[in-house]
Amino acid sequence: MIYGYARVSSADQNLDRQLRSLSDAGVDAARIFSDKCSGKNLKRPSFQMLDKTVKEGDTVVVASMDRLARSLNDLLEKVNDFGNRGVTIKFLKENIEITSGNISPISRLLLGIMGAVAEFERNLIRERQAEGIALAKQRGVYAGRKPVSPEKIAEVARLIEEGVPKIVACKRVGIGRTTYYTHMERKNHD
Repeated sequence: MIYGYARVSSADQNLDRQLRSLSDAGVDAARIFSDKCSGKNLKRPSFQMLDKTVKEGDTVVVASMDRLARSLNDLLEKVNDFGNRGVTIKFLKENIEITSGNISPISRLLLGIMGAVAEFERNLIRERQAEGIALAKQRGVYAGRKPVSPEKIAEVARLIEEGVPKIVACKRVGIGRTTYYTHMERKNHD
């Protein structure tokens, strides 16, 4: 069986390009798992379902290495795990296919080099982003994240008092749970 995996870092990003490349590679749309969350680790809902679904003889197709893992360690760990389980993994952008149970020295070298380049590229992007934010702050054009209104915090507190679970209350009001906890912690320290 051939499965696909696609990932973007946030809910407002688009998976279309990756889904199209997976489809062009012959992956049935019904067998594509996708996540809209950070790649900082491998604990992603759809990826974990894919990981539980694949078995010996299956192939996992991914648009590029950085969509599977952001760190070289995670990438190598998962590729080795798939290989040990008899699962082939194919990276379209890098044109690398690692056949189950047969990770040749050259494949391992290419995987390591390409994975290291992807991790390096990600770190450069993060560094440039931080520099850009610092420059924007100096010019006075970067305000950061907009503060949450006290009314929204009060609304969440009201819902919680009515017995609504905190995470549900936060979602209803449209704020993050961490934001709510941060505001409550500040309030308790004042």
